[in-house]
Amino acid sequence: MNKQSAAPGDKVEKRPVCVEDLQRSAAARLAPEVWDFIAGGSGTESTLDANRAALDSVSLAPRVLAGVQKSDTGAQLLGTPAALPLAVAPMAYQRLVHPGGELAAAEGALAAQVPFVVSTMSSHSLEEIAKVGATMWFQLYWLHDRGRVVELIRRAEEVGCQALMVTVDVPIMGRRLRDLRNEFTLPSWIRSANLEPDGHSSAHSCRPNESAVAAHTRIAFDSTFGWSDLEWIREQTRLPLVIKGILDPRDAEQTVRLGADAVVVSNHGGRQFDGALASITALPGVVEAVDGQCQVLMDSGVRSGIDILRALALGADGVLIGRPVLWGLSTAGAQGVTQVLSILRTELEEALLLAGCADLAAARTLRSFVSGMRG
Repeated sequence: MNKQSAAPGDKVEKRPVCVEDLQRSAAARLAPEVWDFIAGGSGTESTLDANRAALDSVSLAPRVLAGVQKSDTGAQLLGTPAALPLAVAPMAYQRLVHPGGELAAAEGALAAQVPFVVSTMSSHSLEEIAKVGATMWFQLYWLHDRGRVVELIRRAEEVGCQALMVTVDVPIMGRRLRDLRNEFTLPSWIRSANLEPDGHSSAHSCRPNESAVAAHTRIAFDSTFGWSDLEWIREQTRLPLVIKGILDPRDAEQTVRLGADAVVVSNHGGRQFDGALASITALPGVVEAVDGQCQVLMDSGVRSGIDILRALALGADGVLIGRPVLWGLSTAGAQGVTQVLSILRTELEEALLLAGCADLAAARTLRSFVSGMRG
């Protein structure tokens, strides 16, 4: 599906200086329908746009005369050391953008020393990705077949995943107009490797005004997923449990009562409920609700080291990075992913120094201002 074939030994043609450079490269390289699949949001994309606007509305008051010579970006995410307060977000079908797919992306995460979250809908299997050697978490969707859910959890445990991340904001797939206009479907060589032998959406008929990927989601996922089901998942494993897709503080409180080890404040990158508030806007309320009883991560719209610092100042323990990883992957495979993460590390180091922060703990003491109001 690439306009320009990608091959082992990919190199970044011109050294990027920010992740937007890789965004432009990816947009030029990928077929238009694939670009729309990864770049688009649901509905009118109001939430997709809101994520970026809300992040840009957050200003920080840097400290001066702090005497900081070097800033430490190291973090502990669910008890695991990471070079950055960051994990690579779960994203489906990564072979769409590069032949190496999740294997190359995991290799890039390994080089950058950050966790890699494997999607239920990955185009390489858990077992294949585990051989790369990166710190792995597994992202789980609630399926109609509970036996398959247990099987996936056991496989994640057996290959050494260090956390289980349950996505809770996809009872159905949001209506993504770009995919509908493109009549988007997956090529025959892209499969949901973790769900074999079921195959993928090309094996299923679509309803009117439904993309092939949405059809697969409708058939595989159980939209009746509820709190009792999440409690059942908690009982199935001793792995740290992460709940992804929380925006309302009341839901955050419930996840804490259920025994979650972390929540991810997320609107699915603007790809689910169009009209949801921006993740960074929801973050302070969720942080207050969990009251230090579990870690709080955030995703949706993070594009720079400054954005990571904004999230930390508003109470997050770290962030997930999604689309920028795909930009790097499509441009230069594992090297491109490492390049994205290296840029973010450089930017965060610089932002910490300029803000007078020696480490992430100091970053959380910065005063934030949102649309002129102090946070």
